[in-house]
Amino acid sequence: MPRIALIHATPAAVEPIVEAFAASWPAAALVNILDDSLSRDRARDGVLTPAMIRRFDALADYAQSLGAEGILFTCSAFGPAIEQVANRLAMPVLKPNEAMFAEALATGRRIGMLATFQPSIPSMEEEFKGEAERAGVKATLHSVFVPGALEALQSGRHDEHVSRIAEVGRKLEDCDAIMLAQFSMAPAAAALRPLVSVPVLTSPSSAVAMLKRKMSSPD
Repeated sequence: MPRIALIHATPAAVEPIVEAFAASWPAAALVNILDDSLSRDRARDGVLTPAMIRRFDALADYAQSLGAEGILFTCSAFGPAIEQVANRLAMPVLKPNEAMFAEALATGRRIGMLATFQPSIPSMEEEFKGEAERAGVKATLHSVFVPGALEALQSGRHDEHVSRIAEVGRKLEDCDAIMLAQFSMAPAAAALRPLVSVPVLTSPSSAVAMLKRKMSSPD
């Protein structure tokens, strides 16, 4: 039974990824590590600071000390910090959206992305561009911020959170696929899918599938 550390920057990401593992990889033993000051500090600073990058190293080292055999970060605004961890550790380390990006690029070339945490958009756009270059494909990404959705979720107004995402997401139907950027957005996929005729991808389900493949590989 592999032990996997899930490192979160917001408690809202915990339930969606735990549910994704329960559905697709129930044998995995999960350890949830939460630092909910990360998102607040990232929004306050406006950039990913060296001090914040060091915090990601510390969180990864703690996960390793717990016997984790793989790490999945669920926080989408910290790509360079996660890449540093992945380059340093021998175990599989996944950024939250790399699996979803790969799935989207396999679907088409015009991709839409909805985000509820605005500071995550620039780094995710850079990551998407890098994934497309590595895949050797030319793709365009149309990113859209969903105002008020995250605040609704944080205030416990889950139906409003979902409805705001679905209302904005239906405007991206001309894309080949629609990605939901934050893990906390995954519950909105069920509301958006009947409104559009293109695939709606979520980070949790894509990430679980990729991590399972990586950890099952003899390499």
